[in-house]
Amino acid sequence: MKFRTYFDVDGVDRSGLASQVAAQHDRVHQRLGTVRRVVAIMSGKGGVGKSYCTAGIATAAAHGDRAVGVLDADLRSPTVARLLDARGPLAVDADGVRPATGIGGVRVMSSEFLLDTGRPLAWQEPEGHAFVWRGTLEAGALREFLADVVWGELDLLLIDLPPGADGVADLRTLVPDLSGIVAITIPSDESERSVSRAMRAAHEAGIPLLGVIENMSGVRCAGCDHIGPLFTGNAGKALAAEFGIPLLAQIPFDPASPDTPALWRQVLQLLLREPA
Repeated sequence: MKFRTYFDVDGVDRSGLASQVAAQHDRVHQRLGTVRRVVAIMSGKGGVGKSYCTAGIATAAAHGDRAVGVLDADLRSPTVARLLDARGPLAVDADGVRPATGIGGVRVMSSEFLLDTGRPLAWQEPEGHAFVWRGTLEAGALREFLADVVWGELDLLLIDLPPGADGVADLRTLVPDLSGIVAITIPSDESERSVSRAMRAAHEAGIPLLGVIENMSGVRCAGCDHIGPLFTGNAGKALAAEFGIPLLAQIPFDPASPDTPALWRQVLQLLLREPA
């Protein structure tokens, strides 16, 4: 079954919706014209530390004197703003919405700044038809975040996607020049299967897969420097081999590990490397 979009409907578009969306796409292109590289961070499931990894990469970039921004596209469960200590309220002027500023000057946009404390995200969709409108409204919100936020000149814009593969195709449409996607997994076999499906969806959408980060890869012994396994499984290496992409890093469970900052710098260098 094939559904027509508003661009395919014959006759006069009295709502003007098609022209509004086209204008937003143009604004997205203009906003991102000063961004050197746009990279999405994805996972197949929640609980693997996707936002933590996004914040780690962004912090490494900021400490390396690079201009970096983070867009939290996980509208329902935004966490990256707090990880980066970015706070609202947002400022709005004639040019658009000014992103909040976090650690090291990282520019952050998140639904966290638009929701009252403790309040869940709620859409004003027609009663009884929420399931029909929800995807459209979420895609529209992401489009507005990209079109209306004044990102300025950035070396890197990270987009922290919600768990799963639903937002991947939408992002590809909104950002045709997307540099690629980094997949986050934990070592377990269950995570491997879930993340593999999400990566397959990204590949089929024509989005470059830049690499895999295996988070919570091990835990350091309290009395020695030995790092032992936290989960059974070898998901990071398995996914890298399956898709023929690099395993960018294996991040230990302890965020205070002395090795972690160097690992984030390593990931950053690989992401900013010019393609061959």
